Amino acid sequence: NPYVLVAAGLVAKKAVEKGLTAKPWVKTSLAPGSQVVTEYLNKAGLTPHLDALGFQTVGYGCTTCIGNSGPLPDAIVDAIENNKLVGVSVLSGNRNFEGRVHANVRANYLASPPLVVAYALAGTIRKDLTKEPIGTGRDGQPVYLKDIWPTQKEVNDTVHAAVTREMFQERYGDVFKGPTQWQAIRVEAGSDTYRWNSGSTYVQNPPYFEGMTADPKPVGDVKGARILAQLADSITTDHISPAGNIRKASPAGEYLLEHQVRQADFNSYGARRGNHQVMMRGTFANPRIRNEMVPGVEGGISKHYPSGDVAPIYTTAMRYKNEGVPLVVIGGKEYGTGSSRDWAAKGTYLLGIKAVIAESFERIHRSNLVGMGVLPLVFKEGESRQTLGLTGDEKIDILGVEKLSPRMMMDVVITRADGSTVKTQVLCRVDTADEVEYYKNGGILHYVLRGMAKAA
Repeated sequence: NPYVLVAAGLVAKKAVEKGLTAKPWVKTSLAPGSQVVTEYLNKAGLTPHLDALGFQTVGYGCTTCIGNSGPLPDAIVDAIENNKLVGVSVLSGNRNFEGRVHANVRANYLASPPLVVAYALAGTIRKDLTKEPIGTGRDGQPVYLKDIWPTQKEVNDTVHAAVTREMFQERYGDVFKGPTQWQAIRVEAGSDTYRWNSGSTYVQNPPYFEGMTADPKPVGDVKGARILAQLADSITTDHISPAGNIRKASPAGEYLLEHQVRQADFNSYGARRGNHQVMMRGTFANPRIRNEMVPGVEGGISKHYPSGDVAPIYTTAMRYKNEGVPLVVIGGKEYGTGSSRDWAAKGTYLLGIKAVIAESFERIHRSNLVGMGVLPLVFKEGESRQTLGLTGDEKIDILGVEKLSPRMMMDVVITRADGSTVKTQVLCRVDTADEVEYYKNGGILHYVLRGMAKAA
């Protein structure tokens, strides 16, 4: 939106002219969604003022979110952790969730770009910027938000003078040609595809089609499933599949170290989405997730039954896989909210999870689960993990899968550790006839590939 970005530049210009600076404890950056933003800010003469306040352009698109701006200073991290402080960010991104900017910054507020600049000047969200001064100018007088806020005419005039259609055409007319590095990648003569590099830690041949048959195998009931995680309300796709930094003491970090990747070169989960070995290890590995099966502990931890061993979720899932035990996840309301991150469903599938039973689902994540062959199931009205008294040590049977139809009720049998059972029903959120076919094929990837094979 050129209007709000130009407004941010004008706020910066007026602030610099009055002698204001961003507070030294505020970490600032500018990450536009398009290179054209840089061009029109330069043309409008606003870039030097944003730079002066610390809002230098660091890149385009997803750059500084979820910890990708690098670590906070050790002294600040120590103060936050030792004093249980709530760090704050103000950002103009289009989504909000826990750890939105950094794992150590718990409170995140979405605001327009000019307000982001204003709060960097104020250094706190505990001020009422409509009444209290943002800072003190070089003349010693208090400066209020109204003193540096541009008029609509100033914004409109600047946009009309600096933003042109040709900017977009010049920047992105040849976007699919790629840079010289992309053009230089070699492909074997006569081949339409690149050869897999087995030594790459960024791109690996995924296992989605291993064991796939020409015709789908009959689907069946889920019997004797164990609960891998029991989660509360509003679990986001970033909780399920974080895109931020990879920690050394994590299954993904250990995998990279085993493959001679230095910690300094770990990069992020988002950068390694082409390697399923990293991503499945990162599933449910968000440091802020809380598995109710292991109370009082943050992070992707689970408990294996019947042993009671506590270990990372990935480690526990692989142990169950070796034992031939299917898995389920129990959730609350709004399961899968946030970004439509496909790896939240892919990772769930790769861990061996057959179903997610929750009170409600975010629309896109529900669809993605079906697309990966995972059943999204909803507790019937008035029931939840709490009312059923689930603790995580139960076994779960899901019955009626072989007769799957859109939005059908399915029987669920819960067997407790003492051998007692509870029978209930859940709503299967496989919503359409097409989705039934996707599920019966083992997911949309298998469905599409079989369709292509038949058409060839």
